[in-house]
Amino acid sequence: KSCIIYPFIMFHFLLYTSQLIHPVDVLEPHIMPMMPVIALASGSPRRREMLEWTGFDFITCPADIDESWYAGEAPDVYVARLAKTKAETAIRLYPDAKADFFLAADTTVADRGEVLGKPVDDVEARRMLVQLRGKAHEAFTALALYRVSSGEWLFDRCHSWVTMRDYTDEEMEAYIRSGDPLDKAGAYAIQNAGFHPVIGFNGCFANVKGLPLCHLVRNMRKFGVDSPIDTALSCQQHLDYNCPVTRAVLAGEDVG
Repeated sequence: KSCIIYPFIMFHFLLYTSQLIHPVDVLEPHIMPMMPVIALASGSPRRREMLEWTGFDFITCPADIDESWYAGEAPDVYVARLAKTKAETAIRLYPDAKADFFLAADTTVADRGEVLGKPVDDVEARRMLVQLRGKAHEAFTALALYRVSSGEWLFDRCHSWVTMRDYTDEEMEAYIRSGDPLDKAGAYAIQNAGFHPVIGFNGCFANVKGLPLCHLVRNMRKFGVDSPIDTALSCQQHLDYNCPVTRAVLAGEDVG
């Protein structure tokens, strides 16, 4: 199979133009290494968009897997299992991918230990939205990061508490009719401006949206790779959100 390439064009353009402006730099004995390429094991437009905010070069290598939840399986264990399985599947499906890393993520919503994945139809979406209405629940995202050159794995997870507002039945039904809940864990999108289901949130917004970028950055740093831009700032600007946990996450704390 072939992957879809999403190069960080602006980064290389700026690098090239900076060499034109300062030609003496070309004569220096050291050369900036090429930015490593990440293979994103996902076809999700949201995750693709969010990975663009990091400045990393990446390709997409979608990996469809069975996302069934095993009864009694803890939510954090569930997302960790799916993230690793997605990465392993992509590695197997795309052996010729021109990538230095494989990245997979999985996000779910949990209410008192019950995993609420993507609803299969409007009936299930309605059940989930009624169940979550007016109370707090948990959102989990797990990351699986594989370095091709060494065969090393890194795993991480982000956990946030999310409080839903007490939306009316009419608002809920209009949202269901929009079709938006059907590909979202827990049957909602935190960023949906029309429904705006969440109130009082003070954690990692990117986690609930599906890809906690500061968690990705701190794990890439463990492999000796940093993002070419300020990913935390980029994320907050795109989400229009002043994140209260950025510094703690990048410092390695278990917060989200």
